[in-house]
Formats: sequence, C-alpha cells, structure tokens
Amino acid sequence: MGDNNGKGSFFAKLKNGLTNTRKAFLGRIEDIFLGKKVIDQETFEELEEALITADVGPAFTYKLIEKMKEQVSRKELDSPEHLERVLRDSMTDILKKTEAPLEIPSDGLFTIMAIGVNGTGKTTTIGKIAHHLKSKGRSVMLVAADTFRAAAIEQLDIWGKRAGVPVVKQKPASDPSAVVYDALQSAKAGKAQVVIVDTAGRLHTKTNLMEELKKMKRIMAREVPGAPHEVLLVLDATNGQNAIAQAEIFKDEIGITGIVLTKLDGTSKGGVVVRISKELNIPLRYIGVGEGLDDLRPFNSEEFIRALFEKND
Repeated sequence: MGDNNGKGSFFAKLKNGLTNTRKAFLGRIEDIFLGKKVIDQETFEELEEALITADVGPAFTYKLIEKMKEQVSRKELDSPEHLERVLRDSMTDILKKTEAPLEIPSDGLFTIMAIGVNGTGKTTTIGKIAHHLKSKGRSVMLVAADTFRAAAIEQLDIWGKRAGVPVVKQKPASDPSAVVYDALQSAKAGKAQVVIVDTAGRLHTKTNLMEELKKMKRIMAREVPGAPHEVLLVLDATNGQNAIAQAEIFKDEIGITGIVLTKLDGTSKGGVVVRISKELNIPLRYIGVGEGLDDLRPFNSEEFIRALFEKND
C-alpha cells in the first residue's frame, strides 16, 4: 500500500504507536527474567499474569505456557532470549492465520457494511478506506445510514469531502434502510463501483440496533446479489478485552467477514490483536495508528510483530 518510503514512515508510526504496549508487555516480561538463572514454576506464574494483563487472552496464554513448559522439560528453553523467541514465533503463527487484506474485484458492484459501537472510529475508518480505494482508481460512494445521530451524518460528509467521494444521505431520523436502498439504486446506475455504508452503533438499545442492521442486510442482499460483500467490524484497541465482547455480539447477531482495529497508537492494550486473531478467527483487514488519511493500513502480521518486538535505538 504505497511506496517504500510510505511504508517506512507507517512502520515508524506503528512502532511508535506500539510503545505503550511494548512497555506494558515486553517490559514486564523482561522484568520477570531480570537476573534469573533458571526458569521455574514461579517464573511461569508471573509470566502467565503478565500475558493476561497484556490482553492477549487466556486461550493464547495457556497454550504458550504449556509450550514453554514442555520445552523447559526438554532443556530447549534455558534463557530469557529463547523464551522471547518462542513468544514471538507463537504470536506470529496466530496473527498469520488471520492476515487477509480486503480483496475487491475489479468488476461489478462491491458493497461494504461497516458496523461497530459508537466511539470506535467507525466513520473515520470509512473515510480512510474510501481515500485508499479512490487513490487506487476505484469510484467510491459513502452512505450515511447512521441517521440516528445528526453528528454522524455531518462527520461522514466531512470525510467524504476529504476523500473526494460522494455521500448519500437523508435528513436525520430517516429510515436507515431507505437511505441504503437509494444509494444502491444510484450505484447500480453506474455512479460507483464500491459502496461503503456507515451504520449506527448504539449498543444500549441492542435489540433495536441488531434488528435495524439485519433489515439493512436484507435490503442490500435483495438489491445486489451477494451483498453486503463485506461486513466490516470496527473495534477500538483501547477497549482491550471489551472489544472482544463487542465482537462476539456482532458476530452472533449479524455475522462479520472482517475486522478493523483502530487507535493502536493510544493504548497499552495492543496485545488484543493476538486475542482477536486467536479467539474470533475473523480476518484482520486493517489497523489504525493515527488521525491522518494514510494512518489506516492493511494488517501485516510480520510488520506488526517487528514493530512490537524491535527495541528503540
């Protein structure tokens, strides 16, 4: 995505953005092994606690500790450096499995429905994806289907202007499905190749919200074969394990084909990337590390691990 210079600067941003996660995660692990000559039961208990606190999740932690214990018993794990390598390799294996960039066919109409709780950066994410696709020569249309909040419509409008793409909207409190219907008619008439729908995310009225999203999905499927082609869940990394709980709800109720993890630059809970990959088993499409138009990039597991483990000069 972009040239090497762009990639380099994104890597620097990612590395910088993961500073708090690195300190909380690797810093704690390094402290555990400081001055230790042997890896014993107490070491494993401290390590387990450090991993759980880092939001990598109990499933990954259990499997990793078991793997390490087995290697210690075979005398294969005799130094903190070896242990860090096992940790790094285990994380890479898991993240590789869910690394799958969003593939949009070059012909036909492609529809994306963006879902997620308010405050996760959903609208901002949509604007950035639109900018990225437009820079690749795609014609994109945004749809303001979060009609519940006037601010959401305005925000999408601003991002539409920034990305240079049209926004289909109606007045606040309109029926969201009607807005989606109108947008799809326009897109089918040749006005856009990619349609990205912004939806409401007010979880405190969960039943109503889920019914609204299901209705939207039905209308999209009726108007365009196979739509929505991508149901993209936007999660906020600062929410840590709460992000997993949100994902479970949307996964069960709506179905999810891809995940975007935002705000990795503002958290010490970046380990949640591992938990998302291990427990949800849904492709991680993009990660975000800032406010700029280019600060959302397709997820690359090796780049992420390198940025997390590389020490600052």
